[in-house]
Amino acid sequence: MSDVNREQVRQIVEAIGGQENIDTATHCVTRLRFVLHDDSKVDKKKLESIDLVKGSFANSGQYQVVIGQGLVDKVYKVLAEETGIQEVSKDDVKNAATKKMNPLQRAIKLLADIFIPILPAIVTAGLLLGLNNVLTAPDLFGADPLIVTYPQWADIAEVINIIASAAFTFLPALIGWSAVKRFGANPLMGIVLGLVLVHPNLLSAYAYPDALQEGTVPTWNLFGLTVESIGYQGQVLPVLVAAYLYAVIEKFLNRRVHDSIKLLVVAPVSILITGFAAFIVIGPLTFAAGTAVTDAVVWMFENFGWLGGLIYGGFYAVLVITGMHHTFLPVDLQLISDQGGTFLWPILALSNIAQGSAAFAIFAATFFMKNKDEKLKGLASSSGISAWLGVTEPALFGVNLRYKFPFICALIGSGIAGLILGANFVLANSIGVGGVPGIISIQSQFWGLFALGMGIVIVVPFALTLAYALIIKKGKLEEE
Repeated sequence: MSDVNREQVRQIVEAIGGQENIDTATHCVTRLRFVLHDDSKVDKKKLESIDLVKGSFANSGQYQVVIGQGLVDKVYKVLAEETGIQEVSKDDVKNAATKKMNPLQRAIKLLADIFIPILPAIVTAGLLLGLNNVLTAPDLFGADPLIVTYPQWADIAEVINIIASAAFTFLPALIGWSAVKRFGANPLMGIVLGLVLVHPNLLSAYAYPDALQEGTVPTWNLFGLTVESIGYQGQVLPVLVAAYLYAVIEKFLNRRVHDSIKLLVVAPVSILITGFAAFIVIGPLTFAAGTAVTDAVVWMFENFGWLGGLIYGGFYAVLVITGMHHTFLPVDLQLISDQGGTFLWPILALSNIAQGSAAFAIFAATFFMKNKDEKLKGLASSSGISAWLGVTEPALFGVNLRYKFPFICALIGSGIAGLILGANFVLANSIGVGGVPGIISIQSQFWGLFALGMGIVIVVPFALTLAYALIIKKGKLEEE
């Protein structure tokens, strides 16, 4: 604790409006997270002038102060000692923050709470599928794939593919676990619910279009209704809605069934009712809705790909600020399931690189400033690296938004790159790391176009930001 300056901690409390302005507080790996009574009382300029503070921003009802990994927990302990604030869980802080949100923000937060916990599995799968791409793609290291040139690698590639594709094969089970947990019921039964929807005895969703065309879709007769016996592999909406219904039923029964027979009644009745509802009503309706959304997005990109890419690339970072970017993860997953690849995620990856490039330009500009700002130099360089590796928040909130013009220059660069990718319908096989390493998730025939896009988001934001800083601002960087 000796390396934490208590006076600076007191200054942090004073800058966020004083102890009386703090509702609840906790911390994550790098940031102090406050729910404040009044965000307008924060003196942002004073806060970010404190040496301990690497940046700050308001998001999803919380005011977050970037401290840094390894130091933030020590700062929080001093903060608790100085203010008497009791440490609460992240969930408590999230619940307090939710009260300050409007219905749209709550809906976005709901999706984020469901999909963020399963992101490590999805990103890991994406990276491993990218590795499999390297081993199996033709015309990469020669006319033949590596597994043809080196047959001894074929089985290794097959095992990698099995490991990598598991998360997507059983995606409804992952979503079911996270969704049922978020809705306040038993997450283990969420896994069971997801597995029910991809049971091997069902016709695979991937085989459904051909079976429909051939008239060979298997059916059941349930309560006098003809119901298609199909699975929902790779689907998002069916398991989301089914998970909500399961949670409602389970909580209803938990309140009314005696403890002595809960084990025999609550879960079996809940999963049975939800399972029938999923196959009879929820599955067919949400499957159709998901397909309609996918078809609409695909139609737009097939007919106006340049415009879709320009808009998505130019405004994705704005969506990150609002938290609305989480709403596109289900769309990406649906596109991968229905189309065999997503054209949204490659644009996302380039948007992250663009924000990092703008931060690097600020780093470069500090060498020309009369008053050397070592703190800004360190923050700009480290956050630029972070953004190039797929984590943009430090660059966004710690650097680019502080000065505004780097953020805008990054949007220009990612918009231009998005236009090129959208016009050429560049696809990713899966979701991976949204930065420079993301190229291995791109379908191999589009690597050249994606590399061109990377060149644009590296050069354009950097050049525009540096030129603006040195020519327009004359090296005098001031927060706007």
